Amino acid sequence: MRRLALPLLAPLFLLPSVAQAAEVTCKDLPMLVEALTRRHYVVREVTDPVKLRTGTQFIKIIDPSQTLLLESEADLNTQQIPNVLEGMKIGACVALERPAQLVISRIEEDERLVKKLLGPKYKLDEKVELIFDPDKRGRPKTLEERAKLIEKLVHFQINNYLQTGMKLDAAKKQLIHRYELTVKRAKERLAKGELPGLYAEAFASSLDPHSSFMSTSVLDDFQISMRLSLEGIGAALTSQDGVTRIETLLPGGSADRDGTLRPKDKIIAVAQEGEKAVPTIDMELRDVVKMIRGKKGTKVTLTVLRDGKKSTTFDVTLERDKIDVKEQAAKITYENRKVGERNLKIGIIDLPSFYGGDEGGRSSYQDVKNLISEAKENKVDGLVLDLSRNGGGLLQDAVRISGLFLRLGGVVATKDSFGRIEVLEDEDEAVDWAGPLAVLISPASASASEILAGALKDYRRAVIVGSDHSFGKGTVQTLQPFGDFGALKVTTGMFFLPAGQSTQQQGVRSDFQVPTLYDAMDMGEKELDYSLPPQAVPTFISSLANGTGPDQIWKPVKLDVIQKLYQRSQARVAKDESFAEIKKQLEERGKDTGAIKLEDLRKKAKEAKEKNGKETKEGEEEDETNREKFKALESAFAREGANIVADLIELGG
Repeated sequence: MRRLALPLLAPLFLLPSVAQAAEVTCKDLPMLVEALTRRHYVVREVTDPVKLRTGTQFIKIIDPSQTLLLESEADLNTQQIPNVLEGMKIGACVALERPAQLVISRIEEDERLVKKLLGPKYKLDEKVELIFDPDKRGRPKTLEERAKLIEKLVHFQINNYLQTGMKLDAAKKQLIHRYELTVKRAKERLAKGELPGLYAEAFASSLDPHSSFMSTSVLDDFQISMRLSLEGIGAALTSQDGVTRIETLLPGGSADRDGTLRPKDKIIAVAQEGEKAVPTIDMELRDVVKMIRGKKGTKVTLTVLRDGKKSTTFDVTLERDKIDVKEQAAKITYENRKVGERNLKIGIIDLPSFYGGDEGGRSSYQDVKNLISEAKENKVDGLVLDLSRNGGGLLQDAVRISGLFLRLGGVVATKDSFGRIEVLEDEDEAVDWAGPLAVLISPASASASEILAGALKDYRRAVIVGSDHSFGKGTVQTLQPFGDFGALKVTTGMFFLPAGQSTQQQGVRSDFQVPTLYDAMDMGEKELDYSLPPQAVPTFISSLANGTGPDQIWKPVKLDVIQKLYQRSQARVAKDESFAEIKKQLEERGKDTGAIKLEDLRKKAKEAKEKNGKETKEGEEEDETNREKFKALESAFAREGANIVADLIELGG
């Protein structure tokens, strides 16, 4: 899986400056391989499994949609590509050229096949059914099977053009031109000597999902993203098997504010304002990103495929903008609850990311500290900390925010590739909030948010509720220059929680589950290729974590109280209409077979077009209703968090 963000919120790296772009040659590969393995957290030498994984990744890069190479050909070349490690010592990369030449010949075959298929007698076959996900579909086993697969793809590709209002003849001409360009680009890639660079990318990704080789152009994109200066829709995108997918929506971005898009939606076409849509299946992720980027205030239309029991396509038009810092920042809302004769006020702090780092600018730590002060002035009885959309950010702020609820002690430890362990501690003796606390998590809660939630759980400072577990990213990456070729992003360490367990793969386990909309989105570190297994270190839980003053002593959450909280929450959720709708959506996603019928897509598109043509205002109102419905389902989770805190207060927890 290849990733690029629009823009990406993550810890800041020391970004190298590259004097002049240069292509990696075969003779450069030994130095690159040595640099990666020397610094990597786990893989310190090139073993046979690493060689085979590199072959697998290289084949994925040159044939991401798994339509060009037959199953037997992919297997054979995967076995042969490791020979590059021997040949590169003398500057020979023949093992890379063979599959690349075969891919070019197949692309040329596709061009001829498409021109023949789209002749004068061509007619769109609406009965065609296709499994888009290559992992579910598998590679074709014979040339005949491959030809049938290409034919199915062509019908879907023509349909994409037709949905933009293009006439059939124009659509046929446009698609043929696209295949001609694909042949040209493939030959240029080989002529420019890009294969060693692609091998470098494949080798890095064979070590773990987060290590990578960045060419100068990719590094430029990365630097733009890290500076948050990008003007776009505010979404992190990934490319998996030739299809661009939405990984996360960034709080404060135009896509988040619009409310239509969701994680795991597939972008199958992009149209500039006033122009026809350009299909993006099999397009390089960087090229898709460039089409979506643009000047603030301009609009871009995305054609989106959403999987489910019945897959649907729809268009969404977004206005490009920068991230709205106010929308991205932590904020608090209040809920009232009545328990017996008591009227309780519960504060819900929504923390969508760990932001900051600019001198004199806002920081998530200071904002949360201020919100706790505001909550205390408003005499709240309990707090909910919502991390369910928090994909991470600044590690330092995660540690400092943990300290707002603890007195002193270790929050997280890092272990490097040499086995050295460093514990990051809360060194501020004050406890800003000692009252009842619940933390909401989901599979979208990743990295730094897992450290905060995990620390509060290990100290029994809060009850953790939501999905079964968080994302599970527990590794540390560093970025280093690699000559004039770009940079290497290498996994150099792992995070560990106070009880000694890593968040890697396993994430933070909730004390009990409450359904969330993220539960069926196949999100998680375990889903990624070659994810590193979790480890453990000796516990570093501090005996000084609890406060000492009268208003700073907190009650540890006990297991018997958690059981009672779970029983009460389960009873409420079973009767709640919002959670019934969430469960219904989760069940429908779980039934997705991956097969998409062209006639279903065309029927949905026709219905939408008729409604927009006859009842534009009504259609807009329906879209707004759907967005509000989605936000209502999200808020149901937070409301249940407030209910749980009210129960915690009643139970003396």
